[in-house]
Amino acid sequence: MENFNVYNLVRKNILEIKPYVSFRDQNEFISPILLDANENPFGELNRYPDSTQKELKQKLAELKNISADQIAIGNGSDELIDLILKVFCEPKKDSILVMNPSFAMYGFYANINENNVIQLDLDENFEIDKEEFLKISLDNNPKVFFLCSPNNPTGNAIEDIEFYIKNFNGIVVVDEAYIEFSGKESSIQLLEKYSNLIVLQTFSKAWGMAGARVGTAYSSDEIIKLINTVKAPYNVNSLSLNKIMQLISYKNIIDKNIKSTLNEISRIKNELLNVECVKKVFPTDANFFLIEFYNAEKVYQELLKNEILTSKRSPQIPECIRINVGKKEENNKLINVLKGI
Repeated sequence: MENFNVYNLVRKNILEIKPYVSFRDQNEFISPILLDANENPFGELNRYPDSTQKELKQKLAELKNISADQIAIGNGSDELIDLILKVFCEPKKDSILVMNPSFAMYGFYANINENNVIQLDLDENFEIDKEEFLKISLDNNPKVFFLCSPNNPTGNAIEDIEFYIKNFNGIVVVDEAYIEFSGKESSIQLLEKYSNLIVLQTFSKAWGMAGARVGTAYSSDEIIKLINTVKAPYNVNSLSLNKIMQLISYKNIIDKNIKSTLNEISRIKNELLNVECVKKVFPTDANFFLIEFYNAEKVYQELLKNEILTSKRSPQIPECIRINVGKKEENNKLINVLKGI
């Protein structure tokens, strides 16, 4: 974006904060005696993790073909959402823009930060009305736009994402939690073109590491420095960091699991179309389906009786339940229960 200066959007007090710097993590030593951090010299996990997460960032830089300086690591994407709001949004003053329906945590953290949440209602195909987007952006001047694609809970990837980045006078956060299932190109490729862009990804979904709580933000080195300024010094633990780094070395296994999930999505969709209580199966670019039922409450309760947990989206999305794809035997039980309703 021409004449875009990210520092004009940053809260003034954040610009004055000096980030916590671990002397140990900022320097290289051969065989140091560590007496600087009041740690216990005994124990399996007695040392603090690398506060800069440099080894993981280097692996991700090679994987994503960008600079390690363009990467921030969070305790899940949730922490990164919170940090972005803390960097850019003045409490009781600034607002954010979110799609409706979309991931609830954007509004949750905005409310904690005392920021107004402006909702941009999606159309009947769960797409953004461009004219409505331009009008709301102009009238309300929100600081941050959270654009989830593929969107949760609707499942669809948003078309023409570049339009929204180009036409928003603030920070655009493209949340790509489900990108690996979609076959779409990541917005990471747009980082060189747009300095107001932040792309969020996670190891919780396609990588199968929800319990590790590791999320990633990709942006300009200026924005990444700001995020690192406000994050906790040791925000991601050693066990999670090491596990993720091991997993990256075996990405072929992850790709195989993704392919298996996509095959199940195709199979289940055909099964669902022949289930009597199903009214509509919405198109999906994620690892879940949004399904409209003739009586969603009855279906939800019947599934619950069979200890099948799903996500009821009604009344926000009338008569709809979000159901993600499990293992083959789990999916078979789901279909059998649904056929019995």
